[in-house]
Amino acid sequence: MTITLQDFEFFLLILVRITGFMMTAPFFSLKNVPFRVKVGFSILLAIILLLTSTDQMPEYTGVIGYSILVVKEAIVGVVLGFFANIAYYIISFAGNFMDMEIGFSMVNQLDPVSMIQTTITSNLYGYLVILIMLVTNLHHMFIKAIADSFQIVPVGKAVFDPMMYQLMLRFMTDYFIIGFRIVLPIFAAILLVNTILAILAKIAPEMNMFVIGMQMKVLVGLFVMSLVIELVPSVADFIFNEMIAMMKAAIEFFY
Repeated sequence: MTITLQDFEFFLLILVRITGFMMTAPFFSLKNVPFRVKVGFSILLAIILLLTSTDQMPEYTGVIGYSILVVKEAIVGVVLGFFANIAYYIISFAGNFMDMEIGFSMVNQLDPVSMIQTTITSNLYGYLVILIMLVTNLHHMFIKAIADSFQIVPVGKAVFDPMMYQLMLRFMTDYFIIGFRIVLPIFAAILLVNTILAILAKIAPEMNMFVIGMQMKVLVGLFVMSLVIELVPSVADFIFNEMIAMMKAAIEFFY
């Protein structure tokens, strides 16, 4: 098989889009996934897409023209991965809100996805969602999505719609709606505890409600979390649907 310079240039454009996606997509962007694995898998997938692609190398003029194509493909890959991964932060928002209600907000851990300090409940939900994603083979869907993106948005044909900010506004709306749905059981339970403590403070003002309240919130919060833990698959389903919808909406802005 003879590989021409044009084929190699076309391969590099495919590789740039896939690499940008791998660096920002859920699961693949985890820091504990070896960098060599990411690069090797990107090259392997790019070779497969090159051999199965029927598209032609887009025309360009000089080094600057080819550089523009490279930048465009990088932006497409990064944006697709980012809009899929950004839905994961709904879990972080819900976990932080839960811990603020329970009293665990000062206990921080390192989130392996965002690489920032986050609360323990946020980490717990994050690990569970990633585990469900792997068990349900959702990462296969991400690979299929980036492969199908070359059919919808051919190499070098991406058009950047200035109205893409509307997609982020729509996500912010869903961000709070889904986040508060996750938090609602804990929020309702702690609200009930606060109401009871307020009544007790009026009935028995000599009691130290601050000390009693901290312990009650922790116990009630952990009890409610143990009851609603079986709803995690439903939470993951919300997150996965949001990831898929965000990726589809992002692709629509490129053609």
